[in-house]
Amino acid sequence: MLIYTLRLYTGDRAYAETSNTIHVRLLGTKGESKEIKVCGRTLHHNDVPPCFIHCHASLGDLVTVEVRSDCWIFDDQWFCDKITVKTPENEELLFPCYCWLSTKEGLSLRPASGKLPFQDTHPIAYKQRQKELEEAHEIFRWRVYAEGLPQTVAADSFCDLPAEVQFSVMKAVEFFTTALIELCALGLKEYADSTKPWRSFSEMEKTISESFSPSQTYEYVQKHWKEDQFFGYQLLNGLNPMMIQRCSKLPENFPVSEEMVKDSLNGRTLKHELEKGNIFLCDYKMLDGLVGNVVHDRQQYLTAPLVLLHCNPQGLMLPIAIQVRQTPGPENPIFLPTDSNHDWLLAKIFVRAAEFSVHELDFHLLRTHLLSEVFTMATLRNLPSIHPLFKLIFPHIRYTLHINILARNKLISKDGPLSKYSGTGGESLPKLLRRATSSLTYSSLCLPENISERGLEDVPNYYYRDDGMKLWNIIHKYVKGILTHYYKSDDYVQRDTELQEWIFDIFVCGFLGNDSTRIPQYFKTVEDLIKFVTMVIFTASAQHASVNNGQFDFGGWMPNFPSALRKPPPKEKGQTTEDTIMETLPDKGTTVNIMGILKQLSSDSLDHYPLGTFPEQWFVGDVPPKFIKHFKKDLDELTAHIEKRNAKLELPYIFLNPKNVDNSIAI
Repeated sequence: MLIYTLRLYTGDRAYAETSNTIHVRLLGTKGESKEIKVCGRTLHHNDVPPCFIHCHASLGDLVTVEVRSDCWIFDDQWFCDKITVKTPENEELLFPCYCWLSTKEGLSLRPASGKLPFQDTHPIAYKQRQKELEEAHEIFRWRVYAEGLPQTVAADSFCDLPAEVQFSVMKAVEFFTTALIELCALGLKEYADSTKPWRSFSEMEKTISESFSPSQTYEYVQKHWKEDQFFGYQLLNGLNPMMIQRCSKLPENFPVSEEMVKDSLNGRTLKHELEKGNIFLCDYKMLDGLVGNVVHDRQQYLTAPLVLLHCNPQGLMLPIAIQVRQTPGPENPIFLPTDSNHDWLLAKIFVRAAEFSVHELDFHLLRTHLLSEVFTMATLRNLPSIHPLFKLIFPHIRYTLHINILARNKLISKDGPLSKYSGTGGESLPKLLRRATSSLTYSSLCLPENISERGLEDVPNYYYRDDGMKLWNIIHKYVKGILTHYYKSDDYVQRDTELQEWIFDIFVCGFLGNDSTRIPQYFKTVEDLIKFVTMVIFTASAQHASVNNGQFDFGGWMPNFPSALRKPPPKEKGQTTEDTIMETLPDKGTTVNIMGILKQLSSDSLDHYPLGTFPEQWFVGDVPPKFIKHFKKDLDELTAHIEKRNAKLELPYIFLNPKNVDNSIAI
């Protein structure tokens, strides 16, 4: 008689234990075992007693562990982390699970070894692989959320999702509690319905700053937001470091003359500085023609500014000209630092308002949240759990479907705060998202290429680039180590039918089959695969952290990041006063409601996993764990490097410090 020793591990999460009876049997290449019963009351996450299966002969290589549950009175679901099996030959095998088990359906667990489809050819294995994908296609169905946008999961509520891809109980309670108490915590709830304008910056500062304890960055923003030096700094290291690009030739619709900028260039000519590569441009043309929202029964105004900047010999990025709308003309003056303080400040405020719209909807919502949902759906639909790429990507798609459903239902819905309190609410919101989607390119999502295309390789004090490139390279090294272990040659890539379905699903449903995006439709080489997977993980972790985590720090002080503007831009210079500016800025209710949502979206969760922290064990063997260990070591070294640099900076750049980067988009 041969004995197989099993251990059933219960997850360390709320309500994971069960009173149900659990049934287990083993299926191998040479036979299958009888089913044994395990009393649920013995399954505690901190106590894992062995159970035994007796067989008359060897089962051969174990292909799957089948698990089912039954109950006496009510279904008490069990969260199974994993099952280990020690064979009569003394081999220890891991079968990952990390799923809830109810009496409605059983689970078939595959080994953690990781196999490509052409390596997993035993009839039982093939059948199980196909069954898992068929069930996934039924559970995770695509839906057209809006024409011209990436498709989403077909679920109206997060309750429609399988429990294992929902928030944990702790995170769900924390998320909804935070949403309810955020304005109270800020001490600003009494202003939530106010339509009154702020009378002055000092009134705003007194009202807001006395209500909570601000961070170091928030205090810095409040103190320096009017300064040109900080205005330029934010385009490199603020919430949206993705707009600025080197300018070698002025756009035809931005007629800045030598005379206009001679004082800003300190004796240098614009032509000379263009040739030397010291002139930069931010062009918000994506907003052109969009009609502003109506907030508190008052029309709001959107503009599509152009901003010209100069990187001076001291390495400071300074704005030297702003045209608030796209079409030049007598009623659309080009504002300059030499204009009156109020004229120049209001011009910069219109730029910062445009920045709010483009950041929140394009670079935050679309390029991180919605694209990561596409990567999540394609992974869950096309890669069975035994596939090495599933194991590699799964930690980076945790909670993404749940948070995105909440975003659609609570944030950008008709009554959501971004629809009610931003200038791009209403009809302009889907229009802007469609424009942003049509502008997506593969190279813009790959940081090394994006930096090169924008001509920013050698711009000084660009900490987003410096930290981001180091993170990109660390992720690339990790991904390469794992994938080259499983894909021994390009032929392996080309023969992997599940992988090819995965990338084609992404191309069609995420990038709408648009060839101009240059998104691969088919992988031919291992290097192509490594690059794409690096982009997927970078997008879901580092890129999201860079555009999300500082939202309240940089945007909580409303004049620096206004969500809507209540007056159109001036048509001539010399008419703007501080009263004009206060009348243009959002009212009190709009201010505090946007503050509340920015605070919630950028707050750390109690239930989060920093990049490289993997609570689930998907890999076994010598090679993948070795690369995971190296990955964590590289991240720790980068953290030490960043913190050493930041200690010397007046305003530390913290958003790509690995300990501040989550594995996945979970907020």
